[in-house]
Amino acid sequence: MTPATSHATTGEGKSPSIPPGLRRDWTVAEASALYALPFNDLLFKAQTIHRAHFDPNRVQLSRLLSIKTGGCPEDCAYCSQSVHHESGLTASKLMEVEHVIAEARKARDAGATRYCMGAAWRNPKPRDMEAVVAMVKGVKALGMETCMTLGMLDRAQSEQLSHAGLDYYNHNIDTSERYYGEIITTRNFADRLETLENVRAAGIKVCCGGIVGMGEEADDRIAMLTTLANLPEHPESVPINMLIPIPGTPLAEAEPIAPLDFVRIVALARIMMPRSVVRLSAGRTAMTDEMQALCFFAGANSIFVGDTLLTAGNPEEDKDMELFRRLGLQPMEADVAL
Repeated sequence: MTPATSHATTGEGKSPSIPPGLRRDWTVAEASALYALPFNDLLFKAQTIHRAHFDPNRVQLSRLLSIKTGGCPEDCAYCSQSVHHESGLTASKLMEVEHVIAEARKARDAGATRYCMGAAWRNPKPRDMEAVVAMVKGVKALGMETCMTLGMLDRAQSEQLSHAGLDYYNHNIDTSERYYGEIITTRNFADRLETLENVRAAGIKVCCGGIVGMGEEADDRIAMLTTLANLPEHPESVPINMLIPIPGTPLAEAEPIAPLDFVRIVALARIMMPRSVVRLSAGRTAMTDEMQALCFFAGANSIFVGDTLLTAGNPEEDKDMELFRRLGLQPMEADVAL
């Protein structure tokens, strides 16, 4: 079950289920050729496509809250929350519903239009679902879009969250199918795709991307995006994370990705998934203002605001707003945020 092998038609005789201009039949060779374009040509192509679908000077603001931190049984090599790593993180219980809603209200009042809630689970237990559903309903009542990342979901759990009004579910594929086993051994690549299928079947929008800078090759990054672009429907949100090396994890000493290589991946994501919101996620604390500006030009149009992403640092909001001012960017309005 590998979406990258999809054979949806395009051009003449294209499937009526595929909106004009969208493809789900990308080959790795095609994507590699785009990635290898001269840098100016690649960014020009990405910006042209971006302008056809989005206001180029609007960026969506999202906020992420860890509603249950640490103690995760998965062994993801990048993650401080795994019980397999000596990161020094202390596990916590699931946060109280009222606390989550209070934090969401603060985020809304500060300009965030989407509220993302993450729990360090392999998958939610039945006893957890009542509180999770209450969180979704409470945040929705504030007029915000809701997103959750809780690990793997079965079909029944997906339906339960859908009925509660969940807008998005985040479940990254992380890397290519080839490299996946080098990063995670407690689940496989097909497990990731199965959760995405369950979420889609329940009518929830998909937030799905990956992490770069984990020791993978450029071909793995390209293959990851090819898989995403060949899903039955493109993810509405595509977070591109740059690894934050965390002491105590197996990737603590990972060699960082070159800045221009990261920008190339953002541009490729924009070209291959033209109507998806492409989010600069983890790693922005290590990016210069100039690198972020290139990413916005390459088609990134969403960021997380707030000084923490789950357990990792994030630029302070006043720094983000100052950068927006210098670049002439504005927050995306709630009613047009995907």
